[in-house]
Amino acid sequence: MTPNVVLIVADDLDARSWEAMPYLSSLLRERGTTFSRCYATTPICGPSRASILRGQYAHNHGVLRNGGENGGFPAFHAAGHEASTIATWLQEAGYTTGLVGKYLNGYPRISRRRGDPVPRTYVPPGWDEWYGVMDRGARGGPDFILNENGWEVAYEDGLDSYSTDVLARHAVDFLDRAAVADAPFFLYLATLVPHAPAVPAARHAAAFPDASAPRPPSFDEPDVTDKPAHLRDAPRLSPDQIRAIDESHANRLRSLLSLDELIDRVVATLRGRGVLDTTYLIVTSDHGWHQGEHRLPLGKETPYEESIRVPLGVIGPGVAAGRIADDLALNIDLAPTVADLAGAEVPPFVDGRSLTPILHGETLESPRRCFLVEHASAGRTRAYPGLGEMPVVPTYQAVRCRDDQGDILYVEYVTGECELYDLSADPFQLDNRALGTSDDLLLRCAERLAGLRHCASTRCRAIEDVPLDPAIN
Repeated sequence: MTPNVVLIVADDLDARSWEAMPYLSSLLRERGTTFSRCYATTPICGPSRASILRGQYAHNHGVLRNGGENGGFPAFHAAGHEASTIATWLQEAGYTTGLVGKYLNGYPRISRRRGDPVPRTYVPPGWDEWYGVMDRGARGGPDFILNENGWEVAYEDGLDSYSTDVLARHAVDFLDRAAVADAPFFLYLATLVPHAPAVPAARHAAAFPDASAPRPPSFDEPDVTDKPAHLRDAPRLSPDQIRAIDESHANRLRSLLSLDELIDRVVATLRGRGVLDTTYLIVTSDHGWHQGEHRLPLGKETPYEESIRVPLGVIGPGVAAGRIADDLALNIDLAPTVADLAGAEVPPFVDGRSLTPILHGETLESPRRCFLVEHASAGRTRAYPGLGEMPVVPTYQAVRCRDDQGDILYVEYVTGECELYDLSADPFQLDNRALGTSDDLLLRCAERLAGLRHCASTRCRAIEDVPLDPAIN
């Protein structure tokens, strides 16, 4: 039987916090596989979501920022990418497709001027049903607008308008209809939580009363003299900022309870319709989130573990229950994985690879040893009450390489600064060894980064599969 696929994408969910969702944790232990080393190749919303939809590194799809030049929905639309996405591939393979939630930053506006070429009720190709959050929807709370199959519907502040609950209702309605139809279905369900400032549902406002953000050794890092200038200039966190970080963390956890309930409702609907055993459910996030590490009170965009590592869990036919896979998985792998599970054709432009052989136990280990991380600075930042501002992260490109010799992060900033860490010995990325390491290692890291910087398709995968060794001297 042709399987169904449900892909759930959270917003700003780091790889640590999702353990606060008890239902999902139990579900994965009983029925699914969790990838402990899944990464966003561009740790910011718009570019990462474009990568999820197309299976490409950002330098190939061209969505480099959330907005402005080369940013968000305008860049994705202008490039003509909507003609070939995960939705069109599955629709062409006979699937009924639906989107519920966040699409791309800036949707549906191309221009803020009168005469925008895209109507506000625009629905991209490939989607049979569409419930897309419209430009600058609420960050998880009430008071937002959906484009519901070509009709603008406003959800104002009220008990029935909390965004995760609204999206859950639309998802369940779609599944109720699709499950009894003749065709298999694909649902892309993208929530607004726990994006900052995280807004929990009223029913969860008192949860986690004693929660505090994790305190790894990198929290309020005492010595940043070896870091790039944008971090060397960052002051130590103040007591007020630390209290605000803890409260922000608590609200993130509280908002995740509604996501956990949404997943419960989705699974219950699939089970009630008799299609749970023929449906793949994939849960992930667009990127991670800082909470005080390296003196960063908030934010993403950095090449550090807190920013790029994301959760990834999968249940479905043939997926091992309770397994923890430590293979390198990327956001660019999601589209080819979904297409492979569905039997759809994967276009040759795709940079990522299907994770299906890992999910089904057909391979003992992924051949991937390295991957690219890239960020194009917007040159500005934003402040959140009590937390202050995230420093402007300069444009950079980085390579992560993991093999038997080490777990290496090498970063080249447009400023000319470099960073080098071996996470096998320094998991919290405290000791930048770019200035104290053999020229040979730096040269090999730079060469590997140069190869990935402009790679495409099969060339990316070939470069990714070559180990980087020996270890740091």
